[in-house]
Amino acid sequence: MRKEFLPFSRPSISENEIAAVGEVLRSGWITTGARTAEFEQAFSDYCGCQGAVALSSATAGMHLLLTALGIGPGDEVITPSMTWVSTVNLIVRTGATPVFVDVNRDSLMTDADRIRECVSQNTRLIIPVHFAGAAVDMEPINELVGERNIDVVEDAAHAAGTKYNGRKIGNRGTAIFSFHPIKNLTTGEGGMFCSDNDELLQNIRSLKFHGLGVDAHDRNQQGRTPQAEVLEPGFKYNLTDMAAALGLGQLARLDDFIGKRTLLAERYQQQLAEIDEILPLTTSPCTSRHAWHLYIIRLDTDRAGMDRDTFMDELKKRNIGTGLHFRAVHEQRYYRETMPQVMGTLPNTEWNSARICSLPLFPDMTRDDVDDVVAAVKEVLS
Repeated sequence: MRKEFLPFSRPSISENEIAAVGEVLRSGWITTGARTAEFEQAFSDYCGCQGAVALSSATAGMHLLLTALGIGPGDEVITPSMTWVSTVNLIVRTGATPVFVDVNRDSLMTDADRIRECVSQNTRLIIPVHFAGAAVDMEPINELVGERNIDVVEDAAHAAGTKYNGRKIGNRGTAIFSFHPIKNLTTGEGGMFCSDNDELLQNIRSLKFHGLGVDAHDRNQQGRTPQAEVLEPGFKYNLTDMAAALGLGQLARLDDFIGKRTLLAERYQQQLAEIDEILPLTTSPCTSRHAWHLYIIRLDTDRAGMDRDTFMDELKKRNIGTGLHFRAVHEQRYYRETMPQVMGTLPNTEWNSARICSLPLFPDMTRDDVDDVVAAVKEVLS
């Protein structure tokens, strides 16, 4: 058994990134400023998108999007229940109705055919989720909405660096990324809103900083003009220069991170293929580069003779950390009580919700760490 605990995730922070944050702290300008603008441009260049807005979190980005689109009572928003709860919480808070769509049993992602069955005259927005670093097949979904008055935003929280049919996620349409500490690149906390819609980008930029007609930092003003006026009620969701300095360093290393994650994931794939009780995810054919944000398995509970929670507890006893991504939203207490009619209608989601488990995966792991995880899994299942 390992002597030291192996966490399921750990950010990789370099001395250069620490120094860059220190430089910002010494500069006297630590909130949204030139470094944030530089980070926005660098991320936009990396994805090849038309524009990007740095935010305090991906959740903030989703809140701003729902506000900008005027989503509210009477509107329906289609999204998987196999996702983090923040998206659905925000839909409910606007007064709109979340409509849960089922996922493919082995990729944990939805598709156009399943979404089509959920579309109604009240559908205003569809939020497909790129999962674990793989890509949703977006073209059929975009074709589905066609000329209908339905917007689409890609939940790309797991997909920084993922490629869909040869192009990076965020390159087209509208996508929201997360820079939480467990993500492929981190700013501590943070997110990025990317779009090819100039009007939407400007609206998001204004809403993220109190609804002012200018950003918190204007390159020509060297700050915000004191005469700036509120164009509409906004929020306080701006990213700081401290976070952006870290993000710039992380972005420069993102492709290297993905390369290391890929080698570790391939080692997992090879060794776990020998274990009948373990069912890895499949990768969608449209994913031309998997970013491997997570390495998710499903436990065949019948063959294993134990449930997923017991399996995770036993790994922890052997100094192996795990994660759960995710327990289905509609199975959370609030949604069980307020939307009881959903239970039993999402068979693939519910089957996976009881069996998924994320194994350790982060750039600073070694091949020996993977071997330790696999050895622990075999020992638990024996």
